[in-house]
Amino acid sequence: MIPISVCIITRDEENRIGKCLSPLKPYGFEIIVVDTGSKDRTKEIALQYTDKVYDFEWINDFSAARNFSISKASHNYILVLDSDEYLTELDIEAMYETIDKHPRGVGMLLRNNFYEHEGKVYNSPDRVERLFHRRYYDYRQTIHEQVTDIKTNSTYYERYDIPLTVDHDGYMGNEDAKRKKVERNNSLLFKEIENNPNEPYFYFQVGQSYNSIDDYENAYIYYKKAFELPINPDQPWFPIIANAFIVSMNKTGRYKEALDFFEPIYNNYANDASFLCNMGLVYLNSDQPLKAMMEFVKAIQCPDTEVEGANTFIAYYNMGLINENLGKITEGVAFYKKSAAYGYPLAINRLRELGISEV
Repeated sequence: MIPISVCIITRDEENRIGKCLSPLKPYGFEIIVVDTGSKDRTKEIALQYTDKVYDFEWINDFSAARNFSISKASHNYILVLDSDEYLTELDIEAMYETIDKHPRGVGMLLRNNFYEHEGKVYNSPDRVERLFHRRYYDYRQTIHEQVTDIKTNSTYYERYDIPLTVDHDGYMGNEDAKRKKVERNNSLLFKEIENNPNEPYFYFQVGQSYNSIDDYENAYIYYKKAFELPINPDQPWFPIIANAFIVSMNKTGRYKEALDFFEPIYNNYANDASFLCNMGLVYLNSDQPLKAMMEFVKAIQCPDTEVEGANTFIAYYNMGLINENLGKITEGVAFYKKSAAYGYPLAINRLRELGISEV
């Protein structure tokens, strides 16, 4: 067995910290909790699961807090979690085996990111770097901190998947809470941009902040700024910004610009169901329904997708919409039913509007 310390930073998470820590106990991990200034019962609850709860004075620097938590660990292998992430699946023996095979690499857990849109909860899964040997890696950047090779000061290193899954509900919550989080994050990101004006990652993260509160105009502005700078396509966030950028163009009516930008690089994303759906919407909004239909057909043929429904109910719904707009009601209804079978509200509502209650 390889001893592992789980390091968590938190603040005012009394409603989440127990849910985060409880699933960790059966595995015998050392649990380190660093509190950055809670005014609620977060520390009190954390102490029910570990006696290693520490205070860190918040200095507007997430990396500093992360690295402080790592310094308090007894073991060299560090697993980092957030207090709004909850362990749901872990094959501990298989994880030990992957560590043995990749002693200098960084392990990437699977994170299910849940968010609500138009009355339905969706999941947008991703892989994030969270398991590493602290002799080789630490955290850099004040916000949206990244695991960085200590020797090379680089984020280019071996990555490997670990058999560990968490559910993340940090994108859930009321609008006021989301806006406060965006304001906090962007205040730090704008400082990073002042210090590093040629780093596209920070513009991308500002765009992500605005995107999280459906401010697509500002999201578009910052995604575009990121793309105006050299971006290495090997960066793990590169596919994310491509999809986010095209979504912001769709949401702000920039359909021609989207076609001009993405058609020349279409093949880079031709196996991504999310991208294909987004391109389908661009064509649909550009009054090119047949081209749009082809994109949705391709999307449902993709086995995996980062956005839940891109290769199923979202594609089927839009195929139904295209057929209905072309006067093919029977075909449209058939696709709406396929979409509604997944519980997609837009498809269910459209069937009801057409006087069809059976799914």
